[in-house]
Amino acid sequence: MTEAGARTELGRVGIWTFAFDGRSAGRVREAAAEIEELGYGAIWYGEAFGRDTVGQAWLLLSATRRLVVASGIASVERRDPVATASATRTLGEAFPGRYVLGLGGHRVDSTVQSVWGESGADGTGARRGGPMAAMRAYLDAMDAAPVGSPAADPAPRRLLAALGPRMLELAATRAWGAHPYFVPVEHTVRARTIMGPDAFLGVEQAVVLDTDLARAREVATAHVGLYVAAAPHQQASLRRLGFGDADLSGGPNGGPSRRLVDAIVAYGDEEAIRRRVREHLDAGADHVCVQVLTADPDAFPDREWRELAPALVS
Repeated sequence: MTEAGARTELGRVGIWTFAFDGRSAGRVREAAAEIEELGYGAIWYGEAFGRDTVGQAWLLLSATRRLVVASGIASVERRDPVATASATRTLGEAFPGRYVLGLGGHRVDSTVQSVWGESGADGTGARRGGPMAAMRAYLDAMDAAPVGSPAADPAPRRLLAALGPRMLELAATRAWGAHPYFVPVEHTVRARTIMGPDAFLGVEQAVVLDTDLARAREVATAHVGLYVAAAPHQQASLRRLGFGDADLSGGPNGGPSRRLVDAIVAYGDEEAIRRRVREHLDAGADHVCVQVLTADPDAFPDREWRELAPALVS
């Protein structure tokens, strides 16, 4: 498959979700088949407290016929690089051209010793070099893995969860491209400039489909506040984009500012969300994966996926 062909397979818009983790395998299969039928090009899923990323990929791929399934992301701090290489090759062989490995982990520098052993993935003490050295070592170990199973044709693509300039450069040189999460359109502009025209750029965009703007903004604010409070790497990314203390904690009740919330989350009707997706595409994204947020974080957003499809995939 050519580079252009692989981009076409993903389409311009996909679905990003954590919602599958709390549902039965049967319900996940039904939802995946419907997402495919609605015309979305890809399903992206996170890895936190639910299913293992490999099992989740197999479940989604086996429930669909042509949809691309992408990990967003598979955590490097959770598994050995040889195991990741073997699993990726197996998924690529079983579902040719349909699996994309999104790879990352913001705690990689502090946990590599416990996951990969005393010296890191390459035996050279990658832990001492921080996230960049650790990620390079992980990729090196994947590439050198002694895998005896049949080769996948085409070889599965891999992306890095890149935010900062150096990781974006690494994504362009050692992977197919980047999968930035929790970023405004300004980041997409910078990422495309840093990576150049050829690397793939698949951007996550959080959305709230609700015409009650006060209620939608409340949901969006809770989402942004959670990441700002709990994810230092996201704070650092936002600061690089010009957001300061007043944006991170100077808003209502010490939460994020309206400016930051509006930059990270698109909310309102279908047209407002379509407009934000178009802004990312115009800024250089090849693909935008939409994460639907709801007032009930445990709700399954299948209604919103249906309602958004005509505006996003036409």
